[in-house]
Amino acid sequence: MKSTLLKIRQLNLIMLLLFLFLMKGTAQYKDFKLSPKGDTLNIVDKKGLKQGKWVNTVGEVRGEPGYEEEGYYKDDKKTGPWRKYTANGDIIAIENYAFGGKSGAQQYFSFFGSLEREEEWRGYNPDAPYDTIPVYGTGNNEVIDYKIVKAEQYSVPNGDWKYYNPEGHIIRIEHYDRGQLLKEGGDKKPTTVAADKKPEEKTKPQEILDYEKKYSKKKRKQMEREGKTSL
Repeated sequence: MKSTLLKIRQLNLIMLLLFLFLMKGTAQYKDFKLSPKGDTLNIVDKKGLKQGKWVNTVGEVRGEPGYEEEGYYKDDKKTGPWRKYTANGDIIAIENYAFGGKSGAQQYFSFFGSLEREEEWRGYNPDAPYDTIPVYGTGNNEVIDYKIVKAEQYSVPNGDWKYYNPEGHIIRIEHYDRGQLLKEGGDKKPTTVAADKKPEEKTKPQEILDYEKKYSKKKRKQMEREGKTSL
């Protein structure tokens, strides 16, 4: 009997210490969620800024299917890789962010896991938190005042955009230079890969390998026959 009471007291003490530990760890948060595994998600700090790992659910909008995305925030700005999934858990995009905007390589996939498009983006971060812009008079180009505004991050296409057919072969390449699509006469021009040119070999991302491992080729063909199309 004494042994049982001692174990109960020890268990209660452990639970109390765990509770105090959790309270101390989350006291700095204004809001947060706990995942089924006990991980802390969707943190909003005392300043109202999103921090750490987040999972966002976006519902259907004007006929466009909803999706779920997961990644990290730093001071309310997306940073690093973000992954998007369909409602069924199939990956549809891997995007990279810096300073809150797209930066670097982006990949977009079909419902069956094949790579449809690769994009390159350049993200710009303001050197200063504020910027000064001129205020012009009505109907003329005369500057009558200056206004201080908060500087914002922005991103532009920059580099090669590659488009693939369902077999994974490149069918078109577009070249961008800091937001400008290069045409004939520039350093490069939009390119279509010749039919007799050997297609570029692609290494499948780990997410696609995991998907193919989860669903057999026969299962994916069955899903296709049932009328499920690419997103």
